[in-house]
Amino acid sequence: MNEPIQTLPTYGYAAAATLEQRQKVMRNTYWLLALSLIPTVLGAWVGVTTGITRNLTGGLGLIVFLGVAFGFMFAIQKTKDSAAGVGVLLAFTFFMGLMLSRLVALVLGFKNGPGLVMTAFGGTAAVFFVMASLSTVIKRDLSGLGKWLFAGALVLVVGSIVNVFLGSSLGMLVISTLAIAIFSLYMLYDLKQIVDGGETNYINATLMLYLDLFNVFQSLLALLGMTAGEE
Repeated sequence: MNEPIQTLPTYGYAAAATLEQRQKVMRNTYWLLALSLIPTVLGAWVGVTTGITRNLTGGLGLIVFLGVAFGFMFAIQKTKDSAAGVGVLLAFTFFMGLMLSRLVALVLGFKNGPGLVMTAFGGTAAVFFVMASLSTVIKRDLSGLGKWLFAGALVLVVGSIVNVFLGSSLGMLVISTLAIAIFSLYMLYDLKQIVDGGETNYINATLMLYLDLFNVFQSLLALLGMTAGEE
């Protein structure tokens, strides 16, 4: 008689496959996230050296930014399951670099400007490292945090729009501080989604984390410029 064929339990195989998928999504997300920083830096450099975004101030700048940004995000959602999604995402990060260039140029105008930019970059990297570490050790389900973070982000958007017309330095200070806190938590939330298998598309995962990092860096740079910039 033939010996019975031994097989792994189905649940064990499914769990292994799920773990492998999560690791693959996380690995691809980290690689694409690192790659996305290149066009961001390039876009910021182009913007600073050419001054192409210098006149995009006030309501006009806000309209251009929101219109193009949401257009890109819509296109990314439509192409996220194909290779074209990577190209669209990288084009989006170049645009975001351009939009960041006005703030970067302003901060670089200070005597200690380069140091402030590097401090903001280092602070953002530190936040990411902490949140990435926490996402792997926290066992609690954080999905319920999403609705509160979304509400906080909406408040920030409305506050930012209002402050564009008010031009309040105090308002900018408060908005930047809150943005650092909210998007740092959003970073933890999005990373936990990947770790737990709630997000299985690495292009979409990269977009979420990129926006978190961008907002933390931008807000931290604005905060440093307002409080530590030397004329």
